[in-house]
Amino acid sequence: MSADSRNLFTMPPGAPFLERLAAALLADPALGGRFDGTPELADVTILLPTRRAVRALGEAFLRASGGAALLLPAIRTLGDVDEDDLILDPKGMGADALGLPPSMPPLERQLRLARMIVEGRGEDETRALALAADLGRFLDMGLTEGVDLGALASLVPDEFADHWQVTLEFLKLLTAAWPAEMDRLGFMEQAERRNRLIRAQADLWRAHPPEAPVIAAGSTGSIPATADLLKVVASLPNGAVVLPGLDFDLDEESWAVIGEPGTASHPQYGMSKLLRHLGAARADVAFWPGSETAQKMAARGRFLSEALRPAETTERWRARLAAMRKEARDALAGLTLIEAAGERDEAGAIALAMREVLETPAKTAALVTPDRKLARRVAMELRRWKIEVDDSGGEPLAQTPPMAFMRLVATMIAEDFAPVALLACLKHPLASAGEESARFRARVRAMERLILRGPRPAPGIAGMRMACTAEKHAREESGRISAAFERDLAETIKLLDRVEHDASPMVEAWRAGAPLDALVQAHIETAERLAATATEPGADRLWAREEGEAAATFIRELIDAAPAFGTLDARSYPRFFDQLAEGRVLRPRWGRHPRLFIWGPLEARLQHADRIILGGLNEGTWPAEAGIDPWLNRPMRAALGIDPPERRIGLAAHDFVEGASAPEAVLTRAAKVEGAPTVASRWWLRLTSVLTGLGEETAPHAPHWALWAHDLDRPAAKIDPVRPRPMPPLEARPSQFSVTEIETLIRDPYAIYAKKILNLRVLDPLDADIAAAERGTIVHKALEKFVAAFPETLPDHALAKLIAIGEEVFESAMERPGVAAFWWPRFQRIARWMVEYEREHRGGIARSYPEAAGVIAIEGLRRPVRLTGKADRIDMMKDGTLGIADYKTGRVPSAKQVETGLAPQLPLEAAMAARGGFRAAAGLPEARASRLVYLRLTGGETAGEERVIPDPGGDLAEEIYALLVDLLKQYEDETTPYLSRPRPMFTGRYGDYDHLARVKEWSASGGEGE
Repeated sequence: MSADSRNLFTMPPGAPFLERLAAALLADPALGGRFDGTPELADVTILLPTRRAVRALGEAFLRASGGAALLLPAIRTLGDVDEDDLILDPKGMGADALGLPPSMPPLERQLRLARMIVEGRGEDETRALALAADLGRFLDMGLTEGVDLGALASLVPDEFADHWQVTLEFLKLLTAAWPAEMDRLGFMEQAERRNRLIRAQADLWRAHPPEAPVIAAGSTGSIPATADLLKVVASLPNGAVVLPGLDFDLDEESWAVIGEPGTASHPQYGMSKLLRHLGAARADVAFWPGSETAQKMAARGRFLSEALRPAETTERWRARLAAMRKEARDALAGLTLIEAAGERDEAGAIALAMREVLETPAKTAALVTPDRKLARRVAMELRRWKIEVDDSGGEPLAQTPPMAFMRLVATMIAEDFAPVALLACLKHPLASAGEESARFRARVRAMERLILRGPRPAPGIAGMRMACTAEKHAREESGRISAAFERDLAETIKLLDRVEHDASPMVEAWRAGAPLDALVQAHIETAERLAATATEPGADRLWAREEGEAAATFIRELIDAAPAFGTLDARSYPRFFDQLAEGRVLRPRWGRHPRLFIWGPLEARLQHADRIILGGLNEGTWPAEAGIDPWLNRPMRAALGIDPPERRIGLAAHDFVEGASAPEAVLTRAAKVEGAPTVASRWWLRLTSVLTGLGEETAPHAPHWALWAHDLDRPAAKIDPVRPRPMPPLEARPSQFSVTEIETLIRDPYAIYAKKILNLRVLDPLDADIAAAERGTIVHKALEKFVAAFPETLPDHALAKLIAIGEEVFESAMERPGVAAFWWPRFQRIARWMVEYEREHRGGIARSYPEAAGVIAIEGLRRPVRLTGKADRIDMMKDGTLGIADYKTGRVPSAKQVETGLAPQLPLEAAMAARGGFRAAAGLPEARASRLVYLRLTGGETAGEERVIPDPGGDLAEEIYALLVDLLKQYEDETTPYLSRPRPMFTGRYGDYDHLARVKEWSASGGEGE
């Protein structure tokens, strides 16, 4: 191409690309005679790389015209990014181009590839789906680069590791089976179709140049077919190519280096490669009319060019920086660097910088970052000012309410109505199951309280019905039937009936092993049934609003594509469904702020805002790691003519330079992310190195933004949380304690206040482990029945009889997961140890009393207080004294804790026995206890263990009883507070009421409330 070519233009980095493009064409569509004739604006065709750029250029023309009515140019996408939205002029194209087969829908392609992987490799279906997505990306890359995939067979010489041979064998799926499948179905790969259409357009224009102007603007020619089209456009009599951000400041020697091996990460790598493809040099490129920059912006461009010069020529820095010192201030004017302590501080500083822009009328700001977490943080920070920012990255579709509900429905069925999955689904805002929503929620809560708190019921709806029956039976036995229970039981049964009916389509498809399309249809029917209210169909609720429309679009595509996969193992369906939805996003169409934006680097190309903020400038984030290609190593890529992975870093670097060249540019990074130190982006390090060389290392830094953001969350006055000190009146204080509650009164009085005065009852956890919830009860019950059956002497075959009793007790719990596999074998070991223990001690025992209940009135107080207790076992010894035993399946108190009164249960039971407290209920005479013992029964390697508390004369029992009386006298004083955890060094676990007492707040601040 000749040096006086008029067809190549550029706009310097930081120039408002689309605004300048629109202004020049609106002022003179012929560009001062560069185009032949006198074309009108509507005659011009403009090719842009993205759909967002197409929309933005239309808006730029509107602004440039002052809102006047216009016939706009034909603005079309090149397919550089949005390959599926390629729109070029079909007039004059041959039948070969217009008759190309359609492209296969992406979801169908992924499912068909996954089925081929399952059948050919025997992979798990969900893993096959992920592999299919990776294969699809590899195929797109190869076709985009114009690679002959048939050449893969010759790319694995003997010097490579054996696993590359395995990879090649796997890739035969793409080189042999898949092309045949596409031909059979009458489809063409989307990337190949795009390439052919672009090349057909290029051939048409080459043979028949259009009379009207054609302008290709903003493309870097990263797709070879696009680069070919740009070459044709540049050679048209009325054609022009406008390059984004060509660097004229880099010296010729450094420019010549770009394109050599190892320079793919340079921001001008793509520009250099494209110019070589066009047969042009930098001298052949002119500035677009009206895009020349002011002195300060030109200085910024030289500063960035120098900072990011190729590593091969950085020895020129010393001389170059000395010459640049005089314009350093101009280069740094409007450039700000913010290095925050952490990601939250970074997000706060960015949000504050964006909010500050709104103080100036009509001024705009945009955050550009590839870090989606940072983008979401900034969006949330802006909500403190009730600002909903326009985030081009959108929201993951899987996290929208309709898709979240669909996922919860699938998980509930897959886990056979397990408590957590069931409640997660039924408590979702969209769940109503044909009822008024408030009534439905009440039924769900009633069911949760009745049968789902505690150990997991047996599987399925039938298991929950069994749990209802068992709960009713248990309450009848213990006399705890109430009107409230009867009401909750009736509501729960109605709810189970309704859920069973609504879930039946998916349950039946699940059990029948239906193919994927039938599973999807059943999934939809079940979700719609569960989403219905008494007055509104489920479909109207589930697919409403933007998020519902987006979910419905995905589901419709899945229904169309599902037959391509065939049969799916139903157990894999929830993960399969999640995998298919992964990567889908919802971009709201309205309701966002008109002057604040969040863009990804791709979306930011050719865009303009008055303040550009480049966030997340850490290695691994921006730029992202080059990564390891799972399919081709570097020599293979080079042999196929594919650019190295660093090419993506070069594209990212070009985006960075464009943003950092803005008149107002803010660069941010976090020194730590998730508590771990980070490494600053290579571009940040280059900039700071050049700043140091210029003697301006502190000039652009602005730490005040992060400090101001931090101050936003600083309270006006410091509030020191204090330990709660409730002091209820005497008549409200408890008048009855069990012996186990006395330990709680000593260790954590606030728990007594919450339980016995506020009457707050602790809910069992969902899906409680049998080890935590019922193991003690079951073991106690078995031993109680054994001792009650043989109170005086051991029977023959004692072990067999104890095992038989255990089988009877365990029978009701055997349907619970974990009992048969875990606790029954442990009980058998406990039984063997217990029988040996009995044989050793029964000789000195006259009679044993299991589960002996007792009560005494504590004297010496201003009002009567009753002390109750139930001893696991009391032995009447032959010498007339008592032995009191307590079974422990968990932790056992130390002797020191018992002797100091911190674990007073056994001594207090002995004191009760000495006062005749067990006479009325258990028939035990008033007697002194000579033996206090804990029996630790775990069923582990040491099945049982005896821990004796010495108290031969009963002195310990009387001492602990006296301490109890003194303690209760203190609580008769209405100024004595029920403190939270006054002895935390003895409480090693989280208390049931610690959240109510706000322990973490006052304990962290040191607030004692004293």
